Amino acid sequence: MAEITAALVKELREQTGAGMMDCKKALVEADGNLQDAVDWLRKKGLSAAAKKSGRVAAEGLVGVASAPNRAAMVEINAETDFVARNESFQNLVSTIAAIVLDEGDDIEKVKAAPFPGTGRTVSEEITHLIATIGENMIFRRAKRLTVSSGVVATYVHGALKPGLGKIGVLVALEAPSELEGLEQLGRQIGMHVTAARPDALDIDSVDPAALERERNVLSEQARASGKPEAIIEKMVEGRIRKYYEEVVLLEQVWVHDGESRVRAVVAKSSGKLTGFERFQLGEGVDKGPEDDFAAEVAKVAGV
Repeated sequence: MAEITAALVKELREQTGAGMMDCKKALVEADGNLQDAVDWLRKKGLSAAAKKSGRVAAEGLVGVASAPNRAAMVEINAETDFVARNESFQNLVSTIAAIVLDEGDDIEKVKAAPFPGTGRTVSEEITHLIATIGENMIFRRAKRLTVSSGVVATYVHGALKPGLGKIGVLVALEAPSELEGLEQLGRQIGMHVTAARPDALDIDSVDPAALERERNVLSEQARASGKPEAIIEKMVEGRIRKYYEEVVLLEQVWVHDGESRVRAVVAKSSGKLTGFERFQLGEGVDKGPEDDFAAEVAKVAGV
């Protein structure tokens, strides 16, 4: 049997909001498998979590850059929020975003690219800044979206300065031409994506493994009602439609009016929504266990 550690109980509790003892029991039932434990809690009605939420556990900045028919976004991590307000670090993030805009989002290729005005590569410039500021830094991820015609809009939530903040979104809209109204729509979609956190653009893009997991959980919940299998099947299909409305961008309710679907809003424009990307600073990066909280978990859960 797998060892059920305090850190594992803590992580499950943070993901699901379930009680410590319930989390411990779930992990025992799942033989230490975190994802199976999440499903176990959901089947028992002890967790309302529909998906794992990335935990903000790193500092730094998300930066965006744009040009006609394309836009890019990067996340550069540092150890403290103080560094995010450092002008040299801000310049690093903005410059790397601009390089991704031109070179594409292959991180290793970008690291090897020249960093303007220094005689160093991007990788060497990061190392130089680490030595200068005294904090570790990581070029964590990058994304570039392009359209053949139309716009790739950008949105930065709570921007520290133009193009730099803690949450960034790219929205690709194909259209016959680059229209001013389309840029505004893209920005509104960016605001929506920031708040609604969709996982997929359309139903066909939903991760098959995630969908199967959801279907299994919903089936177990429906069978607990004791209804016939034919009724259970209809119940599950209805709930799957609801699941799509939660995780699929085009199926979500438009946050700006609370009633329209995103697909209906886009259909009224001259564009077609072909892609999006959302970066939240530190999402899914674990800084390590918090000693006091881990001790509390160990004490209460007896692990």
